[in-house]
Amino acid sequence: MEFEQDPKKKKYFRRIATVSTFGGLLFGYDTGVINGSLSYMTRKDQLNLSTMTEGLVTSGLLFGAAIGAVVGGRLSDKYGRKAIIKLLAIVFVFATLGCSISPTASILIACRFILGLAVGGASVIVPTFLAEISPTEVRGSIVTRNEVMIVIGQLLAYILNAILGNVFNTPSIWRYMIVIATIPALILWVGMFTVPETPRWLAANGKISEALEVLRKIRTQHQADDEIKQISDIIEADKHLERATFKDLNIPWIRHLVLIGIGLAITQQIPGINIMMYYGTSILEKAGFGTQVALVANIGNGLMSVIAALVYMKFFSNKFGRRFLLLVGLTGTTLTMLAMTILTNTLAGSPVLPYAVLTLTIVFLAFFQGCLGPIVWLLLAEIFPLRIRGLGMGISVFFLWITNFFIGLLFPTMLSKLGLSGSFAVFVVLGVIGWTFVYNCVPETLGKSLEDLEKHFKSYKSKTQKSEINVN
Repeated sequence: MEFEQDPKKKKYFRRIATVSTFGGLLFGYDTGVINGSLSYMTRKDQLNLSTMTEGLVTSGLLFGAAIGAVVGGRLSDKYGRKAIIKLLAIVFVFATLGCSISPTASILIACRFILGLAVGGASVIVPTFLAEISPTEVRGSIVTRNEVMIVIGQLLAYILNAILGNVFNTPSIWRYMIVIATIPALILWVGMFTVPETPRWLAANGKISEALEVLRKIRTQHQADDEIKQISDIIEADKHLERATFKDLNIPWIRHLVLIGIGLAITQQIPGINIMMYYGTSILEKAGFGTQVALVANIGNGLMSVIAALVYMKFFSNKFGRRFLLLVGLTGTTLTMLAMTILTNTLAGSPVLPYAVLTLTIVFLAFFQGCLGPIVWLLLAEIFPLRIRGLGMGISVFFLWITNFFIGLLFPTMLSKLGLSGSFAVFVVLGVIGWTFVYNCVPETLGKSLEDLEKHFKSYKSKTQKSEINVN
């Protein structure tokens, strides 16, 4: 980027990207901390969770996230990305405190639901914020920073779970595992006072001069002038249109985009990533590790997630097609699940099994976090035009979290009924379905500005439109 020659602009842009992605870190920590803390919650002298309540404690956050995604996206369209992220930070703080002091499973489930509202809102608004403030040529790597922060949050949860579980190993240690998340939540809240609103939201709400002022702080003069003209042209073309509502789904090109978004969201979840994120410790225990060993082994999963996400951001995000890497990721995750299905059946009871499961889990995460995970969030932030970005992201991520909810809710029961091998086989089938959808329906967006993408998608007329985008 040209502005990288200006240290002040470079430093300011980095601060914007870093502060906003603390929302991603909270997303990761709050979804990852349950992986490990569940082993203590289920004890009789704690919450004494049954298989069903275990699923509800895990998935309560996910159901809240589904609602938070829709509501958060709509609120951010109306009140601004920055204002709603600040509000979410406050919800993160108080909901986390509520979870950590919950005396019963029902209260914990309720607090996890409220926490989920913040997680879901952050999952929509932070990628949108990053996409709207990033230059076209590096948008992939900038938006992917949020995915990196998500997996860093999960890794921190696994490390702290392992430390607290092994050093203290008291039945109530799960409360301390959870409450740590208040620290990054407070950092997010304070930090958002130091960053600007996105220029695209400002321009869309009649604040062209403020939008240009923001752009001039993070672009060269020439880049800022060109970009504000592109944004203004799109806004001028849409000025006769009202803010997007669900009625807009009757418009073919908008419905087409939203359906692609929903399909992408579901496809990200069905390969089985979150059985690793939420139940990784339980899976390793089922394979043969003890609780404390499983907590430590689970750090390997978190570490691979971070490494793979960093590799994608550094080497892949701005160089390889989104669609191509999605297919690579789905191929890798599905084949890994197939290997896990076979090995957990043939090596059942063997002392080798837990090590085989751990190794394959790490391979699975390499494919997912190096391709599938970050690209879906990136595509969702790219494909929706400015006027419907909050609505489209909200609907898509709602389906992402609802899919996540059902997987989180049903997996403990699935594991008890089908065992490891049968459970993994289900995700092999789902992975094949996801691969088929991507191959047939997902467009390529690499190297296209958000405004060029909007012009292209508005030209959609036929359900048989090809996946490849050619922008003149």
